[in-house]
Amino acid sequence: MSGPLTCSVSDLSAMLGPNTTAAAEYICGQLGTVNNKFTDAAYAVDNTYLLFSSYLVFSMQIGFAMLCAGSVRAKNTMNIMLTNVLDAAAGGLFYYLFGYAFAFGGSSEGFIGRHNFALRDFPTLTSDYSFFLYQWSFAIAAAGITSGSIAERTQFVAYLIYSSFLTGFVYPVVSHWFWSPFGWASPFRSAEDRLFNTGAIDFAGSGVVHMVGGIAGLWGALIEGPRRGRFEKSGRAIALRGHSASLVVLGTFLLWFGWYGFNPGSFTKILVPYETGSSYGQWSGIGRTAITTTLAGSTAALTTLFGKRLLSGHWNVTDVCNGLLGGFAAITGGCSVVEPWAAIVCGFVAALVLIGCNKLAEIVQYDDPLEAAQLHGGCGAWGLIFVGLFAKEKYLNEVYGATPGRPYGLFMGGGGKLLGAQLVQILVVAGWVSATMGTLFFLLKKLGLLRISEKDEMAGMDMTRHGGFAYMYYDNDDESHRAIQLQRVDPGSPFPRLVTPPRV
Repeated sequence: MSGPLTCSVSDLSAMLGPNTTAAAEYICGQLGTVNNKFTDAAYAVDNTYLLFSSYLVFSMQIGFAMLCAGSVRAKNTMNIMLTNVLDAAAGGLFYYLFGYAFAFGGSSEGFIGRHNFALRDFPTLTSDYSFFLYQWSFAIAAAGITSGSIAERTQFVAYLIYSSFLTGFVYPVVSHWFWSPFGWASPFRSAEDRLFNTGAIDFAGSGVVHMVGGIAGLWGALIEGPRRGRFEKSGRAIALRGHSASLVVLGTFLLWFGWYGFNPGSFTKILVPYETGSSYGQWSGIGRTAITTTLAGSTAALTTLFGKRLLSGHWNVTDVCNGLLGGFAAITGGCSVVEPWAAIVCGFVAALVLIGCNKLAEIVQYDDPLEAAQLHGGCGAWGLIFVGLFAKEKYLNEVYGATPGRPYGLFMGGGGKLLGAQLVQILVVAGWVSATMGTLFFLLKKLGLLRISEKDEMAGMDMTRHGGFAYMYYDNDDESHRAIQLQRVDPGSPFPRLVTPPRV
């Protein structure tokens, strides 16, 4: 809304004539009541919009679960599904106790928040419960990214420890730096205090969410080492394919759907006019953001389709799904401040970044079952650079507040200051996550809490750690299928019994 309605009894009574003070008081009182109703309605609409966006982002957890399940071998399905459930559950508790306070609870010299632990003295004048729910759904998304990198070989206790630490401390500190009004690199600070007079622009989290989750997963996978059988002694890569392309596609579509809460929802409000009395306002920016998100993902998917066809000779649906998600991860940082045509450029380059990172991973024998570090870390970093090149001045002023002389995209004529701020963000996010999560995974390894035994890994964690398989299924290329119990019916009994198949 453009502002509250105002009414002065003295001014109104002068216009009405003598002896009309009572009438003026009555009219002003009624106008005040109407104004309060409009204000209440605006708060209700904005909070409902943010709650709905929170539900969309949370639904991405279903997408993560399906994508992860389809990308691992059948013998580890229950394990990866359980870790996705616990990312949300453990993240909910630790973000409530510590994470939100570290992210948005005031500040200690721009580094970390220090108020609202366990939502004490909450809600505030600037934040309501819907805002907490929305931010929690982002925190658990970062944890879900990491779980894919270390899938099929990680002890269950390690998942619990890293997920709690990431959502309760590591991620909140990064979100404080770039999203809190008090963060040292925040674009919401006063103009004279901003990094390079602009602050780092990361609207919905190419760096804050995707790089954090991707780099954490990178260190986890590096310290654990590749899955057994992933690389031959000669260094040649062996594909350990996921067991269900159907689940991968289902998960991808669910993530696509949820991204419309992730990116457009990051406005947090919808009733904000950009031009008073016109049809152009924040609702227009929200629609544009949904379009840029769609175009970046679609372009990345098509580029990956034809790029992988040229490299491998196949039309691979899993590669296309990952390319699509890489485009989304890249556009997330600048989705609200770029033109739709620029989003196509973003998606095209994101696909090339993903293909290049995957090729590099094979060369250095890095194993990431979901390509999470390459997809979220690599494409997220490109997304931040993209903002520094293509951010439009008009959109920056609409989304972040009008500031005379605000730096904007280099290729749009805005100079190099914004690009410099984006590069600083890439460096500090990579350094912070490496120092914290790299150290954590190293300590877990030294304590014997990180990787499962070779025997358990070959047999599959569903059987050895979770009491049975998700389905009656075995991988044809997996020697452990000889030990799998298949259910067969005894001809002499109406009840099924379990027998072990003979060696073949």
